[in-house]
Amino acid sequence: MADTDKKLKITLVKSTIGAVAKNKAVVHSMGLRKIGSSVVLPDNDATRGQIRRVGYLLKVEEV
Repeated sequence: MADTDKKLKITLVKSTIGAVAKNKAVVHSMGLRKIGSSVVLPDNDATRGQIRRVGYLLKVEEV
C-alpha cells in the first residue's frame, strides 16, 4: 500500500464519448470534466482501482 502523503496528478487526455457508461461515471467521479483537466488525488487503493479501470483515457504523474 502506498504512503498516505503521496499524491497523483491525473489528467484526462482522451474523450469519454465512446467509453462505456460505467467508465464515464468513474471519470466524472474523479472530478474530470473536460479533456486537459487535471486533479490531484491521494495515492491509495481506491484511486489506483479507478485508474486501472479507465487508464486508457488518463495520464498519471506522481506529485
